[in-house]
Amino acid sequence: MTENHHDPHESPGHSAHDHEERYPHTGQEQGDGGHENGGRERHREHGTPSGHEHHDGHEGHSPDMFRDRFWLSLILTIPVVFWSHHIQELLGYQAPDIPGARWIPPVLGTAVFLYGGRVFLQGARRELKDRLPGMMTLISLAILVAFAFSWVVELGLISAQALWWELATLVTVMLLGHWIEMRSVTRAKGALKELAKLLPDEATRITDGGEERVPVRDLHEGDLILVRPGESVPADGVVKKGESNLNEAVISGESRPVGKAPGDEVIAGTMNGEGSLRIEVTGTGEDTKLSGIMRLVSEAQKSKSRAQHLADRAARLLTAVALAAGAVTLVTWQLAGADIDFSIIRMTTVLVIACPHALGLAVPLVVAISTSLGAQSGLLVRDRRGLEEARNMDVVVFDKTGTLTLGEFRVVEMAAAEGWSEEDALRIAAGVESESEHPIARGIVETARDRGIHLPQAEGFRALTGKGVSASVEGSEYRMGGPSLLEEEGAKVPEELRALADGAAERGQAAIYLLQNGEVRAVFAVADAIREESREAVRALQDQGIEVAMLTGDAKAVARAVADELGIDTVFAEVLPEDKASKIREIQEDGRKVAMVGDGVNDAPALATADVGIAIGAGTDVAVEAGHIVLVRSDARDIPRIVSLSRATYRKMLQNLWWAAGYNIFAIPLAAGVLATWGILLSPAVGAIFMSASTVIVAVNAQLLRRVEL
Repeated sequence: MTENHHDPHESPGHSAHDHEERYPHTGQEQGDGGHENGGRERHREHGTPSGHEHHDGHEGHSPDMFRDRFWLSLILTIPVVFWSHHIQELLGYQAPDIPGARWIPPVLGTAVFLYGGRVFLQGARRELKDRLPGMMTLISLAILVAFAFSWVVELGLISAQALWWELATLVTVMLLGHWIEMRSVTRAKGALKELAKLLPDEATRITDGGEERVPVRDLHEGDLILVRPGESVPADGVVKKGESNLNEAVISGESRPVGKAPGDEVIAGTMNGEGSLRIEVTGTGEDTKLSGIMRLVSEAQKSKSRAQHLADRAARLLTAVALAAGAVTLVTWQLAGADIDFSIIRMTTVLVIACPHALGLAVPLVVAISTSLGAQSGLLVRDRRGLEEARNMDVVVFDKTGTLTLGEFRVVEMAAAEGWSEEDALRIAAGVESESEHPIARGIVETARDRGIHLPQAEGFRALTGKGVSASVEGSEYRMGGPSLLEEEGAKVPEELRALADGAAERGQAAIYLLQNGEVRAVFAVADAIREESREAVRALQDQGIEVAMLTGDAKAVARAVADELGIDTVFAEVLPEDKASKIREIQEDGRKVAMVGDGVNDAPALATADVGIAIGAGTDVAVEAGHIVLVRSDARDIPRIVSLSRATYRKMLQNLWWAAGYNIFAIPLAAGVLATWGILLSPAVGAIFMSASTVIVAVNAQLLRRVEL
């Protein structure tokens, strides 16, 4: 874009069944509390043995199942505890001597084991089948030992006290802990179900015969639908008739209503305001933008970060330590001359208290919450590792066009001759250009519209080949064009306008002149306009200590002008799309972590090469495969928010991992009975309470992530 161009415009309340039918990928994953039931299939697709990467002791379970088993087990446990000889001696009371009272603890204790303990036994079987013993294996081993030992005592094979009350309370407390855990995970991962609920069950379709109400699943591309005030948009489409404001907060995180008029796109799940809209359907079901968002959220919640792999390895190591500690505890107390029932209780308590339950929850719950928070704020995390790396970013490299700039022409500066105001000059210029389809002409017209200027009617519009356009506006004849038009007209540029024209040429911007009767009335510098939010984004990143760079295929003069206006020091200009990835590698070779921000199309190689690829979603197109993170709003100010979310997420993961693993340093020796000399002993039930308490602490700490301001 220089002043020597020949062309003056040369440019530079719904049923679950319906929702699952429309969005089948939200069914099983959420039905089991969000745990990864499809892991084996996914790992086979990637060539990774499921037994080494995916393991879930809660496969097929739900919070409601744990709740029901907990309450019934609790009802059965109360009489077991009440008629236990040990509890009667401890509390100094005498239970009623009713017929068959002797058999209440063993019968009801067995019922609790078979009913409440079954879920743990099934989980242990899956763990052992996958050759990955974990928390379910430890719990099952503890209750199996207590159950078998108690019946050996009941049958008179050894002389000791049975462990019925310990067994029953252990199972009940463990059921309560798992119920609390799964409720937390399900709520954290409930974003998918909430998104599915945004769609109405029915839509109003307009046909030649009039209006008809049809199920949303029966809509097809090309159908014309009516969306009345206050209704949700049932499918993606384009407005054909009507004007209204839509609430798109669920898609973009933008709280302000967005105006829609004929030709504008609308997204399924958004809420209509006060106007009626007639919309032509362009996407339904799995093809909608809402469905794309749901897929990305689901994939992100399943993807494992390095912290998760660390937690998995730590949990397996802790399981091995617990098994070894249990065996050592049993042998040590027997060698010390303790009774067999005492030794078994010590071993059982060690197995229970060392269960890596909290460790298994420490990272996944934080992952679920942070992913949901991001989605609610217009930050779609496709790959967890990208979000994890964002906290370490040293440099953010922006593609210029469409990222820092609109990717569309606008008047970036103007000047009017004496006797003319800039607003009048822009109004007349937009009127003259209103019938032209040239990108620069459209930029002038859109600038006037952006400023709320009413466009006057143009008459006698005609194109001046290679020079510009002419038209009559408000009774006067005007011409618009570049230097070629000035030369033909022999017009002189007034001194008060020359500085702007020269400056535009130096910056590689197009200088367009408005002429009346052969005299220059105004000059407009037209260029790819900088997004207003880009300035705030660059400043916020720099305040976070992150360097900002710009990568573009534009000429150096154009790139430098944009960089100077935004305060960006590092500029890579005249870079071909295929060379962008090599520029990213150059920065990485200096040992710096790099984030690349682009539109996900011609920037795909660079996005894939960067440590963190951030793809611009263009408001609706969320199916961007190249980046780790997608910005739904195409708003660069969301990038500093990614850094904030990444840092907050990492802090919570670290806190949870330290708590979940660290408390065992004290808990295991205490459970083994190192303080028995001083009369301090823990029963298996108390051990279960301690273990469950650690799980609750981890869950509550993860929930505090919701308080982070992005």
